[in-house]
Amino acid sequence: MGFYDADVEGMRPKRRGPLSWLAVVMVSAVIGSLATMLFLPAMIRSHLLTLPSVQSPGGNLSPTVGTSQTVSYNVDTAIVQAVNKVKPSIVGVVNVAKVPDFWHGQIVQKDQGVGSGVIFDPQGLIVTNNHVVDGASAVEVVLQDGERVRATIVGTDPLTDLAVLRIPSDKVKPEMVATFGNSDTLQPGEPAIAIGNPLGLEFRQTVTVGVISATGRTLPITDNQGQVVWEQDVIQTDAAINPGNSGGALCNIQGQVVGINSSKITETAQGPVEGLGFAIPINEAKPIIQQLVANGKVIRPILGITAVSLQELPLEGRPRVPVDYGVVVGQPTGGAAAAGLQEGDVIVQVDNTTVRNVSDLRKALFVKKPGDTVTVTFYRGTQKHVVNVKLSAAS
Repeated sequence: MGFYDADVEGMRPKRRGPLSWLAVVMVSAVIGSLATMLFLPAMIRSHLLTLPSVQSPGGNLSPTVGTSQTVSYNVDTAIVQAVNKVKPSIVGVVNVAKVPDFWHGQIVQKDQGVGSGVIFDPQGLIVTNNHVVDGASAVEVVLQDGERVRATIVGTDPLTDLAVLRIPSDKVKPEMVATFGNSDTLQPGEPAIAIGNPLGLEFRQTVTVGVISATGRTLPITDNQGQVVWEQDVIQTDAAINPGNSGGALCNIQGQVVGINSSKITETAQGPVEGLGFAIPINEAKPIIQQLVANGKVIRPILGITAVSLQELPLEGRPRVPVDYGVVVGQPTGGAAAAGLQEGDVIVQVDNTTVRNVSDLRKALFVKKPGDTVTVTFYRGTQKHVVNVKLSAAS
């Protein structure tokens, strides 16, 4: 039987239009699909219907129902290798102070700060920041395994913010001694790995990774009155450095220590900033460390001048010399005055070392000792002069 309509005149049967048939087809398709979805799982479970297996050239791609597969992969990357190499040398440094106990009316020792340090010698020598141990009545070191041991302060240098500690040598295993790299070969963009104890021992030996953002940066060092007394060469990195990282290691991809983490800029006049961490280049730190181990302090040779880099002066305020680099002499005294150096002279060389800025001058002098004589090449106006200057000790 079909579906019919009657016409007005003779009540003759008439077929429905194509839209009616299309509706019937669509409704039938929906009903059929719903029936398949409802009854197919039951048919499979009753083994009335078997699904064919899919084969590929590589074998069966469909694992047996109810089984699991274990996927293994190798994460032994260069960064992981570098971290594993240097991590045992990173320690926590605890600044212990004497404080009054008001409840019992006595003086007790209490942890007042935690920083980081790097074991660099099998005799138990550790480098850290001066500000980590400043004001401590005692210093303790927390090793990688959590053991806490008493340390002695070998020497400190507030200007470069470096200090050397010593722990018993029997606490130091060979794998716990870091290897120093060459900070002079660092390039912006290469990987940088910072390891330390941000926010205290709870997060000890935290690893953060970034890049070397810049080399040859300088940060002013001020005294208690806010006067700039030194300019510290630093490595800039975007590897996260936070309070407690101070004194820890900045490493290269070979797992060598190339810097000692020292500071982070978090706020400027323009507002808060991120990714501005700084480390003391290890090539700058090594001669300081050597003096601290030998003398307990740093004995600095000086020319006897105040100095400013020529490039830091505005064009209108620069001496008229035929070079665009060097160090401008100010207030010559001691050996510099005796050798005839005058205010406004521009030093361009010490012995065989070119002096482009104050940092270069400091590096040239730091390999000397008080009492040594150096050859200083400088410009006075357009004339080049060479004099010998006897170095004196910084007071």
